[in-house]
Amino acid sequence: MKYEWRKSEKDIYLPKKVSVLNLPTYNYITISGKGNPNEQEFSDRISTLYPVAYNLRMALKNGVYTEPFEYTVYPLEGVWTTSDGSRDEYLNKDALVYKIMIRQPDQVTKEMFEESINDVKSKKDLALIDNIRFEQISDGKVIEILHKGPFETEIESFKIMEDFMEQNNLTRNNIMEKYAHREIYLSDFRKVDRSKLKTTLRYSLN
Repeated sequence: MKYEWRKSEKDIYLPKKVSVLNLPTYNYITISGKGNPNEQEFSDRISTLYPVAYNLRMALKNGVYTEPFEYTVYPLEGVWTTSDGSRDEYLNKDALVYKIMIRQPDQVTKEMFEESINDVKSKKDLALIDNIRFEQISDGKVIEILHKGPFETEIESFKIMEDFMEQNNLTRNNIMEKYAHREIYLSDFRKVDRSKLKTTLRYSLN
């Protein structure tokens, strides 16, 4: 049976309201960058991650490394901060610093990842592929909300989370050593109308 994260992990990826969760360590393939996400450099990083994610998916589906395991590729995620401290309505997009990533099933190991990188290299010419990393990331205690609509209105959802934290004596734990947040893209923002985008927003908590 195909594993569907949208069905099996709704509480993590599709919260119905502001939620506080304790998350375990997950495997990710990641790539870092900086600058305006509307520029080509950001798109190039996305286009480098996905071939590796799908290569690993096919390898697991075909039982190359373990018993055959079929699953839907997890959504793209991004951890965002800025190099100049700007945020909200004063955000300087050119100063953004980010790490984008795709979660991997527990079965995936660093050795499998390295084999997958070599396999993709043999088939595609991707200038940034050597910048992809295999990481185990522990978010721990988090607060999250499902935001509907364009990225420019995310500030409204962040405000709801911040009010909830104040009411419940919760404090943020900065990640990437700065004031940062995580976005989980449930819609393909390259194809979906901006008014219909769904993005899970997440803060790490102390």
